[in-house]
Amino acid sequence: MNWISEVVRPKIKTLFKRETPDNLWIKCPETGQVVFHKDVEANQWVIPGSNHHMRISATQRLQLMFDGATWLDVALPEVAVDPLKFRDEKRYIDRLKDARTKTGQQDAFKVGFGRVAELPMTIAVQDFGFMGGSLGMAAGEAFIKGAETALDKKTPFVLFAGSGGARMQEGILSLMQMPRTTVAIRRLRDAKLPYIVVLTNPTTGGVTASYAMLGDVHLAEPGALIGFAGPRVIEQTIREKLPDGFQRSEYLKDHGMVDAVVHRHDLKETVARLSRLFTKAPAVSPVVNPVPVNAEITAAAAE
Repeated sequence: MNWISEVVRPKIKTLFKRETPDNLWIKCPETGQVVFHKDVEANQWVIPGSNHHMRISATQRLQLMFDGATWLDVALPEVAVDPLKFRDEKRYIDRLKDARTKTGQQDAFKVGFGRVAELPMTIAVQDFGFMGGSLGMAAGEAFIKGAETALDKKTPFVLFAGSGGARMQEGILSLMQMPRTTVAIRRLRDAKLPYIVVLTNPTTGGVTASYAMLGDVHLAEPGALIGFAGPRVIEQTIREKLPDGFQRSEYLKDHGMVDAVVHRHDLKETVARLSRLFTKAPAVSPVVNPVPVNAEITAAAAE
């Protein structure tokens, strides 16, 4: 090599080097299609070609639902941190610190109060990004606080469920949240306030076995995995091949476990219309191309 290749060329390369962001493109988990990040974001985090619904954070979910993407954060109760002093490959308290740093949240739930299509509403969202949206003491308290907020303000209570189940690091204390949240739902029912559940991918384990399946209406996003045990565990247990699409939202709708499968673009309008039916709230100004609501759900709400 001469002095030109050793000195001049590296400087020229450095001068014209382009920094490419790591998240400039998104690869569809279903089809392998590569899509520009901004296009997916503009499409509410749905892959345009395949219609695959990406997981989104609790904050992103609230932004999509509330009018003007503005709401009041409901202050959530504090709970004991690491009550069992649990440790596996890593200390539980360290896992919590990592999850809080990653998501910017204290735990898997976020609760907001605001207006959805002009109707006051309380919305609770489970963030799968926080330890798989697992149900522990903090999540249980957050759900109850959301229900109490709905009771206090006399609004519908909407839950976006997304979880791998109960949090094993809290043992029996996490399982105790299942009956506690059930009592909160009973209080909503006694007050004749609607409790609407939107099942997102995935909703499994103890969450499915408790408050996620106790709604007045169960909606689901397309392609969401919904069930108690996962398909692999079931196949290993019964030693049979499961039907195509088993435990996916479309399959569950066909078999009566889910009332309607609703595209993310239509969720806000659908939730708002159902809430107005349940609460007998006056209709708002008509919209262009209103989203059709499942006829059976509409009839049930009218009763």
